[in-house]
Amino acid sequence: MSLNWKKLGILPIAMLMAGTAAMAQSSSTTTTTTTPDPSIAQRKENQQDRIANGVKSGQLTAGETANLETKEAAINGETKADRAANGGKLTAAEKTQINGQQNKLSNQIYQDKHNAATQNYGKS
Repeated sequence: MSLNWKKLGILPIAMLMAGTAAMAQSSSTTTTTTTPDPSIAQRKENQQDRIANGVKSGQLTAGETANLETKEAAINGETKADRAANGGKLTAAEKTQINGQQNKLSNQIYQDKHNAATQNYGKS
């Protein structure tokens, strides 16, 4: 008698466990290397992706998106000005300040994506 693993739901569980083990193994190898926190540019890119995903999913309204983009542009402008004033580099204090601003914006993205306001961007 042959068991139907899919009917029993064991196959999906086994696949999930195997995937989790693989992810745990890959994350353990990345934690052993000394990688710094994401750079300012990488965080900017990540947050832009989060905003774009929020627009695509309808989690962000047009107003929320405009507000987030304005705040992102202000951080970018400040970063550019700070770099220009310091020969292309940021001081430790400037990095700390920009990181704090990016944290605040990250929290705002989360709040906006998880509030009750949604928008249907031309979907039927």
